[in-house]
Amino acid sequence: MRKILIIGAGKSASYLIKYLLDKSEEENLLIIVGDVNFSHAKKLIGDHDNAQAIMLDVFDKKSREQAIQNSDIVISMLPARYHIEVAKDCISYNKNMVTASYVSEEMHKLDKAATEKGLIFMNEIGVDPGIDHMSAMQVIDKIRAKGGNIILFESFTGGLVAPESDNNLWNYKFTWNPRNVVVAGQGGAAKFLQEGTYKYIPYNRLFRRTEFLDVEGYGRFEAYANRDSLKYQSAYGLENAKTLYRGTMRRVGFSRAWNMFVQLGMTDDEYHIEDSENMSYRDFVNAFLPYSPTDSVELKFRHALKIDQDDIVWDKLIELDLFSNKKMVGLKKATPAQILQKILEDSWTLQDHEKDMIVMYHKFGYELNGQKHQIDSTMVTLGEDRVYTAMSKTVGLPVAIAALAILNEKIVTPGVQIPITKEVYDPILKELEAYGISFTETDVPYLGYNPLNI
Repeated sequence: MRKILIIGAGKSASYLIKYLLDKSEEENLLIIVGDVNFSHAKKLIGDHDNAQAIMLDVFDKKSREQAIQNSDIVISMLPARYHIEVAKDCISYNKNMVTASYVSEEMHKLDKAATEKGLIFMNEIGVDPGIDHMSAMQVIDKIRAKGGNIILFESFTGGLVAPESDNNLWNYKFTWNPRNVVVAGQGGAAKFLQEGTYKYIPYNRLFRRTEFLDVEGYGRFEAYANRDSLKYQSAYGLENAKTLYRGTMRRVGFSRAWNMFVQLGMTDDEYHIEDSENMSYRDFVNAFLPYSPTDSVELKFRHALKIDQDDIVWDKLIELDLFSNKKMVGLKKATPAQILQKILEDSWTLQDHEKDMIVMYHKFGYELNGQKHQIDSTMVTLGEDRVYTAMSKTVGLPVAIAALAILNEKIVTPGVQIPITKEVYDPILKELEAYGISFTETDVPYLGYNPLNI
């Protein structure tokens, strides 16, 4: 049997594993799932005859190398920073590799070695990055094929809670790694291109510079800028575009409320809070506020951030039990971001029966025969429950489809790459449609860059 090794069995692995198990009989596959949590890996494969769970610690060099040697292709679903050791082993043992993560500088340096050995290292093949690349390039290539010139490209994605499970004031629940949500936007100013001018938004202003998007059947959303919207300008061939903007989608009102945490410093991940394990949630909040012998924590908070008592933002903060004396942090030497994450997980964790939602929105502006045109393209995918989420579906299915295509030599171009060529995106997008992941394209009047609040 042909062996597919999956390293990491986290939240995004459920659909990936299910897809490959469903294909295992006709494709003669043995699916090996390795995770440091053996029981969780075992739970995901059940009693399937064509699957095997193994205990695999990525830091255990010997067992990692042995597992990779024993496979025909490797899928790494580990946190991004751990892919590189797996990739180096794949170079050593001549194995193709697939990940959903961004191409790191270390990974990029392996391109020459991978190409020389004829190995395919497919990266950024999840949802964002992944489906966003493929769906965007498919439309961009169609426009170019008829002689059009791209002058505007905007792309937005949001991992959100499904409407039927949207039962908190924030209109949000965690659908992937909570840590990434808490520290989103840090590490430098957001950078994008607007009508030929470079624009920058520093972190302390990021969540107050949003634009609005309407998705038919799902209402209005807001979007804040991703850190570097120009990262794919060259890869997409958009050097002549006047506007390039990539953003993250939330429900309207989320960003203004989230900005409260940013302004107080609660999302900082650079230092540790003293005696954090013995803090109540109220103590944590108070640590960021001025001392007062008379004013309450609530009063100081409202005064510091200029929040009126009847402001919906205040209701959102109260809903999180942010000022509780009874709930304890219980984390030793925790950073502010780690403590905030714990507080949020109390309220924003999907329950067993609840569903999430992935929303993607592209805008393409182009010139053709002297006229300006615009295409808006949207995709909405709903999850089934807490395990088979829309996030795991839109991340895991492209990874699985790509891995099988590489194994079957339908994708053959070697090297470290992302899915922006027809060889990759055409068959994968076509198969994703069979799983309900498809885009609706609409011709709309060309409006140029949306000036709302930007």
